[in-house]
Amino acid sequence: MYESYINKIEDVGKLRNLKPGTIRTYKNNVRDFLKFINKHPEDLTCEDARDFLLYLKDKGDKSSTLNNKNGSLVFFYKRVLGKLWDDNLVPRAINDYAIPRVLTREEVERLLDATPNLKYKAMFSLMYSSGLRVSEVIHLNYEDISRTNMQIYIRNSKTHSSRYAILSKRALDILTEYWFKCGKPKGILFPNQWTGEYLTPSATGLEMRKSVKKAGLPKDVHSHCLRHSFATHLLEDGVDIRYIQSLLGHRSPKSTEIYLHLSNKTVLGIVSPFDKEEGGALG
Repeated sequence: MYESYINKIEDVGKLRNLKPGTIRTYKNNVRDFLKFINKHPEDLTCEDARDFLLYLKDKGDKSSTLNNKNGSLVFFYKRVLGKLWDDNLVPRAINDYAIPRVLTREEVERLLDATPNLKYKAMFSLMYSSGLRVSEVIHLNYEDISRTNMQIYIRNSKTHSSRYAILSKRALDILTEYWFKCGKPKGILFPNQWTGEYLTPSATGLEMRKSVKKAGLPKDVHSHCLRHSFATHLLEDGVDIRYIQSLLGHRSPKSTEIYLHLSNKTVLGIVSPFDKEEGGALG
């Protein structure tokens, strides 16, 4: 009863040029919703969506998870079923914004030292030194690396736009060592050793967890922390936040402003007004 509608999500998603990962998320979320409600999709109402999200809230799901499910249901109702959606009856949750974890420069070195696999060491180096997302690193091709310009070409990123990222000399050295020792891949830069296809984010995450444990870092350190650390350390080094926004591929400056809250204010030279001397002297 459900699968034909689940398949329609795939078709409509492709027509709207959604990322495969987004389509997969929509399908999984809608499948869970339909199993919970146990009604024919054509009979669904916004009250059903509301009941489902309230169930998840009572179960303890976070606001970000609720909004993820909400977005999937909006897509399903409006784009697949052609039904009206009531934002007042089924509002998005107010997000609880947690400050992302940032590694110190010494912790980044420990993480890389704890990664004996050259392929993943090169990948982690690029994530930190260039501020790349996991999805961007695993989809790199050989021709995306420009030694002449010391740049990395990021094609069709999360925001459906391409950009250039900086290429670090140290990262290039690690990448070159990997390339020569691991078969000189000319297509996919970091192929799966068994299939030759692109690696998956889950495989990369597994290797990251191994390195995190070996390096003695907190368990909540994950791949995206390297991107956060790249941006924060650039800000601490005095790089204009507008350039950081461009390097990260953020469409809105608001996405980049989070790093103002993460950076080391001492390094930035900001002094509390309570510590300022009035008239040049205290007292």
